Amino acid sequence: KKSEPNGNSAGDAAEKSSNSPKSTNDPSTENSSDNSDKETAKSKEKSPEPIEIDFERIHERVRRISIPNSFEGGLLFSPDGKRLAFNASVDGKRGWYTVEFPSELSPKLLTTETGREAVWTEKANGILYLTDGVPTKVDTNGKTEKYSFRVAQIASRAGWLQSGFEAAWLVMREVWYDSRFANRNWDDIRRKYSAAAAAAQDTASLASIVELMLGELNGSHLGFSPSGAQGGARGQTNDGWTDVTAHLGVRFDSSYQGPGLLVRDVIIDGPADKEVSKLIAGDVILSVDRKPVDPALDLTLILNGRLDRDLALKVRRKTGEAEESIEVDIVLRPISYAVARSLLYEQWLESNRKIVDKASGGRLGYLHIRAMDMGSFYEFERQLYNVGYGREALVIDVRDNGGGSTTDLLLTALTQPRHAITVPRGGGQGYPQDRAIFASWSKPIVVLCNQNSYSNAEIFSHAIKTLGRGKIVGVQTAGGVVSTGSAQVNDVGNIRVPFRGWFLIGTGDDMEMNGCVPDEILWPMPGELPAGIDRQLDKAVELLLKEVGAGQSDRQLKYTTER
Repeated sequence: KKSEPNGNSAGDAAEKSSNSPKSTNDPSTENSSDNSDKETAKSKEKSPEPIEIDFERIHERVRRISIPNSFEGGLLFSPDGKRLAFNASVDGKRGWYTVEFPSELSPKLLTTETGREAVWTEKANGILYLTDGVPTKVDTNGKTEKYSFRVAQIASRAGWLQSGFEAAWLVMREVWYDSRFANRNWDDIRRKYSAAAAAAQDTASLASIVELMLGELNGSHLGFSPSGAQGGARGQTNDGWTDVTAHLGVRFDSSYQGPGLLVRDVIIDGPADKEVSKLIAGDVILSVDRKPVDPALDLTLILNGRLDRDLALKVRRKTGEAEESIEVDIVLRPISYAVARSLLYEQWLESNRKIVDKASGGRLGYLHIRAMDMGSFYEFERQLYNVGYGREALVIDVRDNGGGSTTDLLLTALTQPRHAITVPRGGGQGYPQDRAIFASWSKPIVVLCNQNSYSNAEIFSHAIKTLGRGKIVGVQTAGGVVSTGSAQVNDVGNIRVPFRGWFLIGTGDDMEMNGCVPDEILWPMPGELPAGIDRQLDKAVELLLKEVGAGQSDRQLKYTTER
């Protein structure tokens, strides 16, 4: 290139200088280079490759991970989304398991130790959780570390309990299903009990104050349970067994004045109903463990103790001849009151079935739903085949049912649409039960309820009446209907939290404080039920016999048509 007189050669020199490597001794050029590299790195960090999701028919690409005989919980995705951890029991072994997407979908055991409040973080390269209050980490290889520590703490008991009270009040303010708080001023209620909470001495007394506060709402499914046991177990012996009042498996005649105790009846399948230790109605128990007994004696003085012991009874028994009797020695192993009550329940069921069967000439069946849980629902299905087979109608009893959550399952069984009949060659009409969701019943029913029917048992009674599925007999249910949960209150206790109300279709009535009112209201008179007189059951039989007397009733025809 030719040189120009106007100094282009200098320009060339500058151009060459600008194109040549910069001096490493120049700090300004060094910083400029570093900043440029950092900006480039940041740019790369801020601009990850875009993720494109093909949403077209994405639902058809779902794949289920099936683990036989296992209940999974506590699902956690790894930070990169490629692994999933969960609590499960696989082949009888409980622990944390992982699967990896998309190839390794068979669960792999990470650790047999589980905990709560788990999180999976990138920084920890594993799962952090609490085991009995101790922070614990399990890494992706299954290595477990615990981070136990002790910290000295000075705390104000009054402040601790006061803050627990405030937390309980706050939970209800934020979650209770009725935003109007049953037309109460919830802030004013807090002020009313705040001073008492500050003066509480322990969690038990705080629980009493919180429950007084909750009582102002006049609602159901409320309560507060303090943390930790208050005092030791009463009646506990040195080897860990707890004393209880033993039950002999018999009931006594309260009108008998003595001497001894007159056996009125024997509980079927109880300890006094066995061949080696059999008592019979009319026996008089004279002594228990060589101690004389009579109606004026407090039997707990003799029967309290461990259940795993034999009791020796001296019994006077009639021989069958007039006024003649013998004394026999019987040894039996007692049961608890809870077991005796369960046996009596089965006896009561069988008695009611016989009453209904006899009163209807075998046309009606009877079943009782003890609770609104899955065990009771499965029993309901079994009894549909047992007591319902060949019957024209059913008495369904939900008296003394404490509730649960299975109303909709029961309604599915009782309101199953009928669209066809099946007739095999040479056979009668039927329907393929193996194709139905549940065992079903489409014939007439009457439902029995009472003041001890609670929660989901009330929802069931309301539903039968609302749908016109059958008549209700008994007395108004308790009026305690709300969906409830629970919440931890700091470290002082646990509070029940009704979070969802139930309202009748049509009227919009809140089922809380508005129990189901039967079509036929019948209160049992004092002493009737213990004497075996059940006018509610008698009325249910009467109504059903009228309904099936001339075939299907207008009510049932209307119900079937609407369905």
